[in-house]
Amino acid sequence: MKTILYLVRHGETVDNARQLMQGQTQGELNDVGIGQARALSGRLDGVAIDAIVSSDLRRAVDTAAILAAPRGLSVVTTPLLRERDWGSFTGRFIPSLKGEVWPDDIETLEALLARARRFLDYVRTRYEGKTVLAVGHGIVNKAIQAVYYGKQMSEVERMANCDVRQLEL
Repeated sequence: MKTILYLVRHGETVDNARQLMQGQTQGELNDVGIGQARALSGRLDGVAIDAIVSSDLRRAVDTAAILAAPRGLSVVTTPLLRERDWGSFTGRFIPSLKGEVWPDDIETLEALLARARRFLDYVRTRYEGKTVLAVGHGIVNKAIQAVYYGKQMSEVERMANCDVRQLEL
């Protein structure tokens, strides 16, 4: 039996709209993000989901809760799905970071990809043969897909807020 993973990016947040680097801050869904999560829930009507897993950051948990409510499911959180730690870039205006030298306190690409591998292993072992919806973040979801497909992160298409990708594990 295959394990099916629906990988979702959280809904739009206040800081997404302001173009601020959120990293591992909690974040808060704005009205657009709440609407995106509700719309995604409707699009997933009829999809049998056995479990919902989320990053333990508020913006992902709140998105997952909207998706879980009509299904009567609880949300299991894991730090494996947290966004990349952007260190001292956290809270900065994203367009102003172009061309800046990356500080040493940013989570390394190697550490991010290792965490992505651990997440895929976690889903395979804990939810074998199940259908799992997992709510994460833009960069960690990109890392998960890079590991899954054996690609470079630059080769993985960016996920918009409340985009969903299906992986068979």
